[in-house]
Amino acid sequence: MSEQWQTQKASEVQPGQRVRTPDGTELTATRIEHPFLGRDQMLAFIESTDERWFKRPVPVDADVEVAPGT
Repeated sequence: MSEQWQTQKASEVQPGQRVRTPDGTELTATRIEHPFLGRDQMLAFIESTDERWFKRPVPVDADVEVAPGT
């Protein structure tokens, strides 16, 4: 039986975790910017790798999914 993604609040995600945001976007959060654009209620997950640079803002209290083992 394979492990399932776990739901948690965006504010609980740690750098290095693989995240699925509420809109279905998947990324590895290599950095987390908080507050985002000066807004305490927002943060941004940032994936910065040789393959891509990507930033996804989400509310701090949003439910996101975290991949098992990350």
